[in-house]
Amino acid sequence: MVYAVVRAGGRQEKVEVGTIVVLDRQQAKVGDSIELPAVLFVDGDAVTTDADKLAKVKVTAEVLGEERGPKIVIQKFKNKTGYKKRQGHRQDLTRVKVTGIK
Repeated sequence: MVYAVVRAGGRQEKVEVGTIVVLDRQQAKVGDSIELPAVLFVDGDAVTTDADKLAKVKVTAEVLGEERGPKIVIQKFKNKTGYKKRQGHRQDLTRVKVTGIK
């Protein structure tokens, strides 16, 4: 079994060929191919964590589309002062499909 752990937007994701992953917004258009940096590479029983060898590992992915995450509501309240603040946030995301690990 071949898989890799890649760094994507401050997080790490375990991916195999054909895996669909939702990442933070990438600067690529739908249909473009992007390359993700590998942190760990597993090929059968061989586990690679050496930075020099990982530089040769290429994880490519195809951009499927862009979307927005769920709405997060931020509320602040201070008792007895009349201070209330309400704010919302939706993260911009990109959905990609891993096409190759070489």
